Amino acid sequence: MWNSTIGLKLVVAASGVVLLLFVIGHMAGNLQVFLGREAFNAYGENLRVFPALLWSARAIIALSAIVHVVATIRLTLLNNAARPIAYAKKQSVRASLSSRTMVLSGLMVLAFVVYHLAHFTWKITNPEYQAMLDAHMNPDIYSMVIAGFGSPLISVSYVIAMVLLGFHLSHGIASIFQTAGLATTHTLPRYERAALIITVVLVAGYVSIPVSILLGVVR
Repeated sequence: MWNSTIGLKLVVAASGVVLLLFVIGHMAGNLQVFLGREAFNAYGENLRVFPALLWSARAIIALSAIVHVVATIRLTLLNNAARPIAYAKKQSVRASLSSRTMVLSGLMVLAFVVYHLAHFTWKITNPEYQAMLDAHMNPDIYSMVIAGFGSPLISVSYVIAMVLLGFHLSHGIASIFQTAGLATTHTLPRYERAALIITVVLVAGYVSIPVSILLGVVR
């Protein structure tokens, strides 16, 4: 599978499904910030109730991300090697902007994820978050999020990253059905519309958090 374009597409699709499920679940958890400090901190604490389960999930997500990136890059290299001399005039009839920039948008989102982890999870960029504790002496993730997205620069970078993620997902979700052999000339437009709807909902959900904090809706 690793040495054929079809096999690599299956690897990319399978790992993409895992990452898509994580993106959906992560958004659902993050939106609980609108429920207030106690509810959001309780959500964070509940994630740590079963450490083995949490770290297993993290390992699966991390492995899926690595496989997804490496397989995508290898697939691109194989495709380029199949035609070492570029077309004299290249015309993309059905290829959208999102499909032509999958590798670029994916790598940019990956770079943001690393920063996002360093910001909120590892607390490298903002070590002062270590001292943010709630009444139960647990991490006050509500205050961390408010403080983090209270910075216009961080919020804007987050919004840009989510838009890039949207570009990546809008093509990636529809491609999953194509790779699985479920898309035909009649059903593909439906899958593309469904992918667009899912993407818009996800991007809007994620973006609503920093925007609400900047506007003072969430304090």
